[in-house]
Amino acid sequence: MLYLAIYFVLVSIKTASSETHSLIYIYTGLSRPVNLSGIHEFIAMSLLDNREIDYYDSSEQKKVPKQKWMKEKFNQEYWDNGTEYLKEEEKQFKILIDQKKPKSNETHVLQWMHGCKGEEDEKGILKFKPGLDIYNYDGNYFHASSEVPRMDAHNEKECFDWMKKFLVYSTADLKNASVTSPPDVLMFATRAKEEANIVLTCLATGFYPKNITMEIKRNGRVLSAEDGLVSTGVRPNDEDTYQRRDHVEILRTDSAANYTCKIVHKKFSIYIEKIWDRILPLNDATGATIGGVVGVLVFLIVLCVPGVIVLFMRKQTPQENPSVSLTPAISSELIPLINLPGAVSSPREIPNPQRTPHPSSRSSMSYPPIKTYNKTFYSSI
Repeated sequence: MLYLAIYFVLVSIKTASSETHSLIYIYTGLSRPVNLSGIHEFIAMSLLDNREIDYYDSSEQKKVPKQKWMKEKFNQEYWDNGTEYLKEEEKQFKILIDQKKPKSNETHVLQWMHGCKGEEDEKGILKFKPGLDIYNYDGNYFHASSEVPRMDAHNEKECFDWMKKFLVYSTADLKNASVTSPPDVLMFATRAKEEANIVLTCLATGFYPKNITMEIKRNGRVLSAEDGLVSTGVRPNDEDTYQRRDHVEILRTDSAANYTCKIVHKKFSIYIEKIWDRILPLNDATGATIGGVVGVLVFLIVLCVPGVIVLFMRKQTPQENPSVSLTPAISSELIPLINLPGAVSSPREIPNPQRTPHPSSRSSMSYPPIKTYNKTFYSSI
């Protein structure tokens, strides 16, 4: 039942689009304590655009900030009042759960999710959108209506006012962070299934909010899905940032063209354009050839070095009687150690498309399957 409730939260708090903002309050109560790390009988959190901004649980019984700007902009009285309010909510949750008369040997989950939304227009002015007010018990809604229940008008206005205030503070903080630490942008090529092709990838990571524009261009022309362009879309990283990866399969022989990757984050006036350095990945045939050459060289070194050492030692040894050889027996102590080379690595550093080079990007992701290049794309070149 606990997992159903968590799923309910994750599904319900998604915003409709990149221009929509939300302030959501989520309270979760359990019918009995469970011996799981991070799980408490009562938890309350506030999410601004799906980012946790404050937190409370029944163990600490203290409302605390989860963002730097929350700690800086609100005094201790704000946090003390919030703590007292949530203590009362915790008591109310226990009463509601008891009314459901749960069995003693089972864990039941009660959740309350309420909040408001707003959408920015072209001028950046936030327009009100209907909020929500939902109770959920063990993954089942309390309300029989097919429509999502809304908050009452008074609470909606209060929620909307708080959301606008929070957005002013958070946007200023994010703008400063974006200037001092803009997103990382990489453009690189990797092998394709067909040896005649390569996969050209553009990766941007470490940005927030998620509404960025990414373009891969060939000689100034923006490529599209008709050219075989594939995108992962915006994906979450750890530390509340995002990443996006677009790629297109091209011919190896087309590496002479000028390929660039452009990232635009209009909200913070970030414009980054990365030029592909035309470094090509080694194909299987080239790698096998280099491996074979190195193998032959290693064999010759191992075979020839002992003979060279013997000849050298004979020349250095005085011989009083030519008929008697005074050349000492060759022992392992006289033969220098030979450091055999290991696996041959590519002379060029080619980023691994399954890893994220940015320090904050450690999330494991599955990417769309690589498509073969679009022949109509090349017929138009």
